[in-house]
Amino acid sequence: MIQVTRKDPKESLESLLRRFGRKVQQSGLVNIAKETQYFVKPISKSERRQKAIVRKERKAIKTKKLKLGL
Repeated sequence: MIQVTRKDPKESLESLLRRFGRKVQQSGLVNIAKETQYFVKPISKSERRQKAIVRKERKAIKTKKLKLGL
């Protein structure tokens, strides 16, 4: 559990929240929560690579058309 205490009694609440948010980001809790929010069906490495290749090709075609003004 992440705990943040005031450095001195005059420290503002905004700076305290900023430090807390930074510690949460560094710990990676937000990323873990986002990953576990939805179930992702496991796929094989080769299938994942193939899908990445297809995405890359589609993106290349899209940018080429955009440059040509189509």
